[in-house]
Amino acid sequence: MKQRHKQLGLTVSLTGLLWSGLALAEEAATKITDPHFKLAPGYLDTADLPLRLALLGAPPKPDSAALARDEEARRAALALRGTAREKLAATDAELAFPGPANTFSCAMGVQISEKTTPHLYTLMQRTLTDAGGSTYAGKNAYNRTRPFVVHDESTCRKDMEPLLRTDGSWPSGHSAAGWAWGLILAQVNPARATKLMTRGLAYGQSRVICNAHWQSDVDAGRIMGAATVASLQSNPAFLKDLAAAKEEIQAAQKAGNKPTENCAAEGVALSLTQH
Repeated sequence: MKQRHKQLGLTVSLTGLLWSGLALAEEAATKITDPHFKLAPGYLDTADLPLRLALLGAPPKPDSAALARDEEARRAALALRGTAREKLAATDAELAFPGPANTFSCAMGVQISEKTTPHLYTLMQRTLTDAGGSTYAGKNAYNRTRPFVVHDESTCRKDMEPLLRTDGSWPSGHSAAGWAWGLILAQVNPARATKLMTRGLAYGQSRVICNAHWQSDVDAGRIMGAATVASLQSNPAFLKDLAAAKEEIQAAQKAGNKPTENCAAEGVALSLTQH
């Protein structure tokens, strides 16, 4: 616990350092208000991020069918409180590494770590910054209020609520990162692509289950995650690390490197849905 707090403190201390030169996006300033996205410099320059509101439109309007869908998803998620799925959502909320590396290890079939898979570990850290940063044109333009604030409720992570109250809800940065990771890790290990993409989708859905995001926030975040991955496909540094990560995973599989996470318990938790 002490180590996690130290890491989060380091994350916060990096606020304004890696993004100090951030320029204006086409429609809105891309001011990053969530310090989770400063763990590592991204691969993409600000000008290359898919920071265009035209990709998304706008969040649901009051009394719209889209907002009614959001509320239906929220009510369904509340039924999972106290279950293994909510506990997993609380774990998924942790963006400080090695949390995300551990999260995707079962789906990868290999323990992802800084020691055993350093290229893949770095790849995940850097793409978190790219995918997370891609959501801030929407966040800053609309500053949508999160569901737990609207309904005066709690989330699955009370320790994160003060930050979430001031960070725009739409699109979801966690969902953008989760879907980007799912797609990228599927490139790294095509044989487990379905498992990895499914975990990437579940990572975003955890935000609804956690009561930290609306369903439409998560859907929009996935669009930005996919757009980010598309932008990365022509980035030389990303492609170099991607190739190294592929070799790394192949070597880890031959060496019998297995996940140290409780994959059976994760599978049970993921079998619980909102519907």
